[in-house]
Amino acid sequence: MAAEIHSRPQTARPVLLNKIEGHSDAVNAAVLIPKEDGVITHHTRTPCSCMSYHHDSRRIFIGQDNGAVVEFLISEDFNKMNHVKTYPAHQNRVSDMVFSLESEWVVSTGHDKSVSWMCTHSGSMLGRHYFNAWASCLQYDHDTQHAFVGDYSGQITLLKLEKQTYSTITTLKGHEGSIAALWWDPVQRLLFSGASDHSVIMWDIGGRKGRTLLLQGHHERVQAIRYLQLTRQLVSCSADGGIAVWNMDIQRDEAPQWLESDSCQKCEQPFFWNIKQMWDNKTIGLRQHHCRKCGKAVCGKCSSKRSTFPMMGFEFPVRVCDACFDSIKDEDRTPLATFHEGKHNIAHMDLDPTRGLMVTCGSDRRFVFGSLSFKL
Repeated sequence: MAAEIHSRPQTARPVLLNKIEGHSDAVNAAVLIPKEDGVITHHTRTPCSCMSYHHDSRRIFIGQDNGAVVEFLISEDFNKMNHVKTYPAHQNRVSDMVFSLESEWVVSTGHDKSVSWMCTHSGSMLGRHYFNAWASCLQYDHDTQHAFVGDYSGQITLLKLEKQTYSTITTLKGHEGSIAALWWDPVQRLLFSGASDHSVIMWDIGGRKGRTLLLQGHHERVQAIRYLQLTRQLVSCSADGGIAVWNMDIQRDEAPQWLESDSCQKCEQPFFWNIKQMWDNKTIGLRQHHCRKCGKAVCGKCSSKRSTFPMMGFEFPVRVCDACFDSIKDEDRTPLATFHEGKHNIAHMDLDPTRGLMVTCGSDRRFVFGSLSFKL
C-alpha cells in the first residue's frame, strides 16, 4: 500500500492512492523511487526474498530464496536492468541486506543462520558470522561499520565488521518472539525492533546506559518499522494490516522489570509453587501475575483492573495492581499513538517523508500505494 503524507493533524487517516494487484507470487519488497512517481518491485525465476535499492548509483540488489544476491544496474529511464554480478552469499533464503557505497560492501543475512559481507568490486566473500537461529533482519551503520542482526530466537546481535574479520560487541535481549524488523537512526543513535510478540522496542544505543522503551499497540506480528528523525515519529506495521504512528517527541518512561516472589507482594498469599506457606496457612496457592506499571508479582484478586498507560508504551488496557490503577490519572491515559488500517497483510513498508508517500506490500500478491499524514 502506498500513502501520501501531508502537514495535517495526526488524527488524519491514511489516504489510498493506488492499489496494484495481479502478481502471480507474493510481493516481498517494494521501494519508492526518490524524486520519481514510481515504485520498484521485482520478480525472478528464482523467487525474490528481499531487495535493496541505492538511488544515487541506481544499483539494486536482489536477495533470492536459493541464497544468492544478484546485483543489477538500472537505466536512467528506469525501463531496463542490466545484470552486474551474482554473489554466493548464503546457503539458504536471503532474509535481508544492505548495500554500503562507502565501503563497497553488500551485507546480508540468511536462513542459513549467518550474516555475510562481500566486496562489490571483486565479488569475493570478506567475512561471515553464524548464529544459533535464523538471521531474520539487518541494519547497518555505514560510518562505523556496525551491523545489527535480529534473529528468530528474539535476540539482536551487534557486530563490528572489518575486512576478513569481525568482533561481537553485545547482544540485546528483550523480545519474547522472533525479530521481524529493525530500523537504525544514526543521528540519535537509536535502534528500533519489531517482533512476533506484537511489540516494538526502542534501544538507546547512543546513551550507553541500557535504556529501552517498550511500545505495545499491535495485535499481530510487527513486520515493518521506520523512524522519522525530522518529526520524531515511529511508524510500525503489523501482519494484520495495522499501521501505528508513535509520538517519540516526548519523555517516555521505561517499563519496569518484572519482580519474582513466592507470594503476592500485595496481600502476601502464597503462589501455587510455595508449598511450605500453603501448608502453614492451610490454603490453596494462587497464580502469579505482574503489574505492568510497577512490576510487582501479584495475584489475580490484587490485579483485577486494566488500564492503558501510554507513557510506558501501553496503548491498550493491560493488567495493573489496584494501587497503580488508582494512581493513574485520566490525563495519563491520553493516547500517544494513532492507529490506522492498512487494508491488507503488511510484510514490507517504505516511506518517503519528504513527499509524504508510503508503500506497503504483503503476502496477498499486491502492493498498496497511499498517503498518511504526519506532523511536520
